[in-house]
Order: sequence, then C-alpha cells, then structure tokens
Amino acid sequence: MRNDPFFSLCKSIIGQQISVQAANSVWNKFELKVKKINPKNVLKLTRSQLSSCGLSRQKVEYLKNLAIKFNTKAIDVRNLKTMDDETAIAYLTQVKGIGRWTAQMFLFFNQHRSDIFPTQDIGFLRAISNNYKTTYPPPTKKLDALKKLWTPYATVATWYLWRSIDPVPVKY
Repeated sequence: MRNDPFFSLCKSIIGQQISVQAANSVWNKFELKVKKINPKNVLKLTRSQLSSCGLSRQKVEYLKNLAIKFNTKAIDVRNLKTMDDETAIAYLTQVKGIGRWTAQMFLFFNQHRSDIFPTQDIGFLRAISNNYKTTYPPPTKKLDALKKLWTPYATVATWYLWRSIDPVPVKY
C-alpha cells in the first residue's frame, strides 16, 4: 500500500542506512509479523517481537514512536498538502527517527512531489558522479548547478539517475 503514509514511513525508516537487500529482508519479516501495517498493529507488538524481524533497538523505538504520532494525530500528513517541500520536511522531521533523507523519500514516493533533490542519498550522489564524470561526492557547486537546472522536476532527474546505476526500482 504505497499510498498509505504510515506504511511508506515505516518502509523508509526500516531502509535507513542499510543496503536495499538487507532492508527488503527486514521488511518482509516485519510485514509477516505485523500482518496489516497500521499504527495500532505496530503498537500491539512488543519491542522484542519487532526486534525479531531484524530491527535495531533504535529502529524499533522509531517505529513505535511513529505509530504513536499517527495514532494520536500528532502527525497528520493531510497537513502536507498546504506546505512547500522544505516546510513539509521540517514538519516530518519533528518525529524522532525521521530525518531529512527519510522525509525526502516520503515526499518523493508517497506524496509524489516533483522537485525532490536528495543530496543525502548515496545512490543519487554516486549516480551524479558516474554520469557527470565528477568526484564522489560531487562538489556543492555541481549539485547547486544541477538543482537549478532540474527545478521544478528534480524528482524525475533523480529517478533516472538512480536507474542509471541500479535498474531495479526501490519503493518506499
């Protein structure tokens, strides 16, 4: 259910700072354990049940915290519709466990924002280095020039750059 904001944010949190293969393995175990991914079901599970999916102690806390925020409506993604990208990122990063990268992946994949330029994404930076024959990580000046060139469709450019180094699409 990629249109489900809670589902997408859980998938993004699980995918933080681990390989795509590792994230998929943990995600599959998480899905089996939770059954239907929603805040109430995540809150029903104990920390050790969530840990048994391969989640670190920290990610268990992040997922529990996210479930509480959704359950209590402390975070309501409907509010994002009225926000520009940077304001939406600031809103989402109020939740412990959601950093800039996670917020950007959420805005990219779930909210279908058109101008996401994820400079904290290793794959994105590697693809720029490969395709534009520049150092890794690319110099800030190069990133600024590309952002200016691709706005307001940086999301599309990002997608193609990711595909240039990995033909299998990742979805959050």
